[in-house]
Amino acid sequence: MKTKLTLVSAALLTASLTLMPAISQAALPQSVDGQALPSLAPMLERTTPAVVSVAVSGTQVSKQQVPDAFRYFFGPNAPREQVQERPFRGLGSGVIIDANKGYIVTNNHVINGADDIQIGLSDGREITAKLIGSDKESDIALLQIEAKNLTAIKQTDSDEIRVGDFAVAIGNPFGLGQTVTSGIVSALGRSGLGIEMLENFIQTDAAINSGNSGGALVNLNGELIGINTAIVAPNGGNVGIGFAIPANMVNNLVQQIIEHGEVKRGVLGVTGRDLDNELAKAFGLDTQHGAFVNEVVPDSAADKAGIKAGDILVSVNGRKIKTFQELRAKVATMGAGAKVEFGLIRDGDNKTVKATLGEADTVVAAAGSLHPMLRGAKLENGSKGIEITEVAQGSPSALAGLQKGDVIVGVNRTKTKNLQALKKLLEDQQGSVALKILRDNNISYLILR
Repeated sequence: MKTKLTLVSAALLTASLTLMPAISQAALPQSVDGQALPSLAPMLERTTPAVVSVAVSGTQVSKQQVPDAFRYFFGPNAPREQVQERPFRGLGSGVIIDANKGYIVTNNHVINGADDIQIGLSDGREITAKLIGSDKESDIALLQIEAKNLTAIKQTDSDEIRVGDFAVAIGNPFGLGQTVTSGIVSALGRSGLGIEMLENFIQTDAAINSGNSGGALVNLNGELIGINTAIVAPNGGNVGIGFAIPANMVNNLVQQIIEHGEVKRGVLGVTGRDLDNELAKAFGLDTQHGAFVNEVVPDSAADKAGIKAGDILVSVNGRKIKTFQELRAKVATMGAGAKVEFGLIRDGDNKTVKATLGEADTVVAAAGSLHPMLRGAKLENGSKGIEITEVAQGSPSALAGLQKGDVIVGVNRTKTKNLQALKKLLEDQQGSVALKILRDNNISYLILR
């Protein structure tokens, strides 16, 4: 019987505790010729005070449509929806990034909807935190506490990490208290998982469990390389596949939140795809790393910089990129107005262009927030409508029939050109909804129930 793997956040919401056998993890070399065993203890003594527990509470509001059969008995003035409120509690982790100002980074899904946020420090202090700002698309939130004698995490350039580097995860799994696990960096640039709209994850086999969300992934020097966010598991436990948001991406987002109170997302203005083997052969290229540009939006940052359809973008500010999703994530986290240098291949020649990123329209945090059957899809504004850039396998959106490359051009009989219009149209709809889809230059309809 096949085991079904599901993606779950690493936050803990009133979960019961189940003890499971330990899973073998990567380890440091054993002692040689009687020398002392290597140990992570000295590094952890310096690093763990920068990782905190995050306890939240609040009220969850849900709406449920009243069946027509019940409304019949109560007349035309009967309510169409039944509103239910129930209290919730949750646990997660956070990382102190500025000891002087008391800034703490965690995941947005850890604190989303919370009325009260309590921070537990390693020395036993408990302090109420306030929310400075958050970004749902990247699942990052910035908190602040007023406290003295805090320890901030050490920073490093997360673009320099490599597959095979040792990694250490620090967090608060299952509410047990601060816990440390170790492993390696298993992969870089993971995307298409349907967890967030902006995905460029570090994959690790260091054990990450429920409650680790918002915790630190560090290297052997105790320097932050990522913020733990999600796991792949059959039952919410660790099976050696965890994901972290790269520290450089986090720092770019946090800086925008500090300056503006929100993320002012940058946009280049291109649509495209990964440079695969078929495209590489067609263009006579030896590499299969890069982002192929299908279309350039007129008067966009890309258009003004001279980027053309058919170009292959291979680097951002001198850093190589492997996929179109990696390009999107890097650009989106740099912020509107950022001046960026892009390396590209055109007609077999290497070129460099400079672009000033435009400001993205107000975007929807996740397709699932628009309609339950859109969960697992990633949407972005395009020249013809709302483009489906990713569809997670087995997700509700995939089961509804959506495919990567589809373009939403209408809802029922109303045209829609951007995410804001789509959001408003779906908010106003009750019951089943017909999405008008452009696919391979043909129009079809999908019903969301």
